[in-house]
Amino acid sequence: MEPILLKSLKKAIRHWYIPLLVGVFFIIVSAVVFVSPIFSFIALAILFSLSLLFGGLSEIIFSVANRDQLESWGWSLAFGIVTFVIGILLFLKPGLATEMLAFYVGFVILFRSIGAICFSLDVKKYGEPNWGWLLAFGILGTIASFILIWNPVFAGLSAVIFIGLSFLFAGLFSIVFSFQLRKLHRRSKVLSAELMARFDELQEAIREEWSK
Repeated sequence: MEPILLKSLKKAIRHWYIPLLVGVFFIIVSAVVFVSPIFSFIALAILFSLSLLFGGLSEIIFSVANRDQLESWGWSLAFGIVTFVIGILLFLKPGLATEMLAFYVGFVILFRSIGAICFSLDVKKYGEPNWGWLLAFGILGTIASFILIWNPVFAGLSAVIFIGLSFLFAGLFSIVFSFQLRKLHRRSKVLSAELMARFDELQEAIREEWSK
């Protein structure tokens, strides 16, 4: 099977900046949490729900627009749908208990962090020196989300801080990932048509050999 990002090297990626916008928005949300953690809990719940709605809708648009370019567009679409649905649930019920809010947000960030780890390993295959940052943000997001899911009964302020950290790690990953997509696509333009044709022939030969 082709690495997840291989198609994005062969064809133009549409709206590569969408993950960048999502990342910036998530970091703004985390900054609000850290600067003013004593906001009313309902206000924070609404802020989290709006950020998930924006992030989910943006990822849905990005994945559908790039369904012919990204091998893993279905996973990206699934991430977007899950994020959007949980955003709706939080928006409709902003008065959820602290532990329920922590559980919902933790589940979304865990889902996205696992995807982040997978994407980072694919970026590594192309010799990108910054793949380790993507992996680190994915791992940190996974750790924070596990804490929220398995031990959501924090004191109110502690739960809010961990939610803020989760948004921060997810935002940092989205920003770095968007620039990696842009960088990889630019590099693909220097590959000759002959070299790409040879690569396709080699890949087809490998498939035929495996099918024997």
